[in-house]
Amino acid sequence: MSPTPPALKIAFDPIYAHPLPEGHRFPMLKYELIPEQLLYEGTISSNNLFAPAPCADEIVLWTHSPEYVQKLHQQTLSAREQRHIGFPQSPQLTRREFVIAQGTIDCCYHAFAHGVSLNVAGGTHHAFANRGEGFCLLNDFAVAANYLLKKELAQKILIVDLDVHQGNGTASLFEHEPRVFTFSMHGAHNYPFHKEKSDLDIALNDGTEDGLYLSLLQNTLHTLLDQLEPDFVFYLSGVDILSTDKFGKLKISMEGCRQRDELVFSQLKLHGIPCVVAMGGGYSPNIKTIVEAHCNTFRVAKDIYSL
Repeated sequence: MSPTPPALKIAFDPIYAHPLPEGHRFPMLKYELIPEQLLYEGTISSNNLFAPAPCADEIVLWTHSPEYVQKLHQQTLSAREQRHIGFPQSPQLTRREFVIAQGTIDCCYHAFAHGVSLNVAGGTHHAFANRGEGFCLLNDFAVAANYLLKKELAQKILIVDLDVHQGNGTASLFEHEPRVFTFSMHGAHNYPFHKEKSDLDIALNDGTEDGLYLSLLQNTLHTLLDQLEPDFVFYLSGVDILSTDKFGKLKISMEGCRQRDELVFSQLKLHGIPCVVAMGGGYSPNIKTIVEAHCNTFRVAKDIYSL
């Protein structure tokens, strides 16, 4: 495999995989293993990786409420709020979320320069303005999208959320923002059981297989790109659509998941739209399955953009 030039920039910090109490560690393992695998196989080199700093409060506050940000910093989330998030609060976990958010912002600049950039973590689409849910404390796509709008770096943003779970926090945050179009294609009978209203929701029946999934995605994305003419795209490439996923309820194969990434990247490159990618969810029982599916996203990005 030919070496990847440093134009392909990938946000990663060891804090992404920071330890949690027993019973909470499994969701974090992939953040360490994904870059290790990509480095081992030669898909990337260390020159492709960069470690973000924590995002400044001023920037986070363009998306999240002052009261909520204060709770995160002062470790004053209630027991109920922590249960909704799914992790016990800690200063390390808070810092991790601020680093992830800055990583997605930094990726935007690399995407402007080279077409695509990827965050090993991120895709924290269940975080609302004033609360976290579903392993998400800060909504990194929302923070980065608001940053682009505030800095006048983009005028029309499309968020393509292909995690198996609806991007409820993202939908809520941009409900009244016409410059950001939220598209979520997810399992109909899956978390969150109370869905918010995205600009476009496609709710899939349990057991949806490759053919229907890819056909729906291709037709929808083609239409959205032609009608909206976005100048920037955030792509959440969750691999919990796999048939092996413990919570997904869909029947998408590993190859179908790879073809999904290929479809998205090919369309965006064809239209000349820069793209930032975050990994989102993945809960197959075998960690190797999760890592392989996520690594495919990086491999396909490298191939499509010929970086």
